[in-house]
Amino acid sequence: MAEISAKLVKDLRDKTGAGMMDCKKALKENDGDIEKSIEWLRQKGIASASKKEGRVAAEGLVDSYIHTGGRVGVLVEVNCETDFVARRDEFKTLVRDIAMQIAACPNVEYVRVSDIPADVAAKEKSIEMGRDDIANKPAAMQEKIVEGRIQKRLKELSLVDQPFIKDQNISVEELIKQAVSKLGENIQVRRFSRFVLGEGIEKEETNFAEEVAAQAGLNKKAEPVADAEPPAEPKPAAEPKKDKGKKKK
Repeated sequence: MAEISAKLVKDLRDKTGAGMMDCKKALKENDGDIEKSIEWLRQKGIASASKKEGRVAAEGLVDSYIHTGGRVGVLVEVNCETDFVARRDEFKTLVRDIAMQIAACPNVEYVRVSDIPADVAAKEKSIEMGRDDIANKPAAMQEKIVEGRIQKRLKELSLVDQPFIKDQNISVEELIKQAVSKLGENIQVRRFSRFVLGEGIEKEETNFAEEVAAQAGLNKKAEPVADAEPPAEPKPAAEPKKDKGKKKK
C-alpha cells in the first residue's frame, strides 16, 4: 500500500471539500490514487458536502417514528436550507431513516460528540481510570488506554457516529453527507427526543408465583370468625345404674 502523506490528504481535500478523515480513508481504499479517491468520495456522496456545512439551515422537518407495539417513539428535527428541499421525497426519507436510527439505538443521547458536555466526558474518564485492569500500568500508559476508551464511549453516545441500520458499511454522518451531495444543501440534525413506555416510573415488584397463586385462589387464608363462642364443655358421663337383687319369697 502506498504511503498516505499529509500533503496527499490535503490535496484531495482541496479538490473535493471532504473532511480530512474521509480523504484519508478514500486514499487508503484506493492505494493513494487521487483520481480514484475522488470518484470513491463522489460515490459515497462525501465530496463537496463539507463545503456546505457552514451555510445556514433553518428549514426542514420535524418528524416522528413510533416503533411497532407503541413502546418506543422518537421525535427528531432535521434542518436544510430551503423549503423546496424539505418537501422532496429524498429529504423526507432521510428524516424518517434518522428517526428509525434513533429508535434502534437506546444508548444514543447526543447528535455528535462535540455536543457532549464536558462533565459527562470527565465522569466517563473517572470511571475508566478506576478500572482494575489498568491499576498496575504506568501512568502514561493508563492515560493512553483511557483516552482510547473514552473516545469509543463518547462515540457510542453520538448519533452521527453510529453505523447506519440499513447499511452497516456507512455511518449516519456519511448517510447525511450523501444526502447533502445529492440535494445540494447543508443538512443538519438539530435535536431529538426518544420516548420509552414506562421509563422513569417506579414499578411495584411482585412475586410471580404468588401472583399466579392469588389469581387461582390458592393462597386464600381462612378468616377467623368474629366473636365466636367457645365450644361447650362436655357433660360428665352418667354413672351406670346398679342392679337391685330380687326379693326372696
